[in-house]
Amino acid sequence: MPRVAIVFTEWNDKIVRELLNGCEGVIHRFGGNIIDKMLVPGCFEIPFACRALWHRFEKTDEKPEAIIAFGAVIRGGTPHFEYVCKAVTEGITQLNLTLPIPVIFGILTLDNEEQAWERLGGKHGHKGEEAAITALKMIKNVRVLNGKI
Repeated sequence: MPRVAIVFTEWNDKIVRELLNGCEGVIHRFGGNIIDKMLVPGCFEIPFACRALWHRFEKTDEKPEAIIAFGAVIRGGTPHFEYVCKAVTEGITQLNLTLPIPVIFGILTLDNEEQAWERLGGKHGHKGEEAAITALKMIKNVRVLNGKI
């Protein structure tokens, strides 16, 4: 049974909740187990939370085999959007290079809220479901690489 943890933001709650709903449906449909969920204030805090969550489970038998990070950043009238998007992207990239498990990028970077709904069951699919599928595929890949399949 694949073990997944999720870190998600309280900012843009309606959008993030829909990402979670799609993800949870796929994980459960394919026999996975969500072993922990951690709520953080915003996207900037996601990399720290993912790392802290990994270290909490690191020495246990039930550690996550992937962490999925969910958030939504909507462009405003200041450079804040660029700073936050760059920081969370670089942070998750760094985690993927240093942690022994994949961290899945489920952050929506949007010009407006309408774009979110196009990515939550609209013409661009459902990014929460896609993140879950990515996590499950990466868990399988890691198991194969480690000789567990």
